[in-house]
Amino acid sequence: MKKLFIIALATLMLTACINKEEQLRERAKELCQYIPNHELREASREYMTADFYAVLDTLFNHLPEHEAMDHEWLHYFVTGNGGTIANYEVVNVELTDPTHAMATISVRQQWEDGSFDEGSDVEEHYLYMEKVNGKWLISDFDEHKQDCIRHIEINRTEQAMRDAMSDYLVKEVGKHYLKGEMCIPSLIILGSEESDSSEVSVWCDCWIWWYEQAGDTLKTVSGGNHSGCMTIKVKDGKPVVTAFEQTTDGASFTPSAKRIFGKHYDMFQQIHSNHALAEAVRKAQLGEYVHRHNLNVRYYKDFGWDAVEL
Repeated sequence: MKKLFIIALATLMLTACINKEEQLRERAKELCQYIPNHELREASREYMTADFYAVLDTLFNHLPEHEAMDHEWLHYFVTGNGGTIANYEVVNVELTDPTHAMATISVRQQWEDGSFDEGSDVEEHYLYMEKVNGKWLISDFDEHKQDCIRHIEINRTEQAMRDAMSDYLVKEVGKHYLKGEMCIPSLIILGSEESDSSEVSVWCDCWIWWYEQAGDTLKTVSGGNHSGCMTIKVKDGKPVVTAFEQTTDGASFTPSAKRIFGKHYDMFQQIHSNHALAEAVRKAQLGEYVHRHNLNVRYYKDFGWDAVEL
């Protein structure tokens, strides 16, 4: 009788384990639908741990949009770009401890008509899950979380440097222009180099722009180009521009540019003469400024030219 009881108990425990694993598989399959794919859906918040969602929210919603151009993985974690939909299959689920699990998933790209993209490989990914308040949530994906955190820190450091450069241009250079309501520079950084004294030299091609706001349009009041090398040093934990050696106008422009830019001169020459690039950078950075300062602005307009939509 005792032997039969033990066998029955073991059977019940095995059945419970199988049911638990199946439930975990189903949950993993459900969570796959909230893996970022070009966008972070607001509904994802309920299916992710708070810290993982906060990291992704920063990447998708609070970093400059041009980040996606340099780091495509920020905007989709699995392949599929151009008409296909990621099709997920949970291959295996491993319970690492009572509140943590890892699901191995395979991904194939599927066309909207239900057929599969034969040109794409089947990829294997890892979905990390954590049990929070009785619910299994996404806590990481392919260990991207640390990559994201490092990227955010790098971006914040670079943004602080850009802010210091912009502040200098507004206060020290912009004061010599006809003023409007707001001064919003645009910056193209060609290179940087840190010296032994912890100073950073930054070679840049910059523009000063003063604007007046009229309705939803920023109208240009004045503007001008300033190229050269800025020296930046950290003071009280913040980067500060301590010097700006600029190119000179007229016949001495080319000799001064060659001396200041040195090994960066060829790149400077190509960028400085590319009006389309300068306008694209201006538009992108102006859009970022409008977004960061929550301005009710949709266009900018130079005198005698059509308005440009941001």
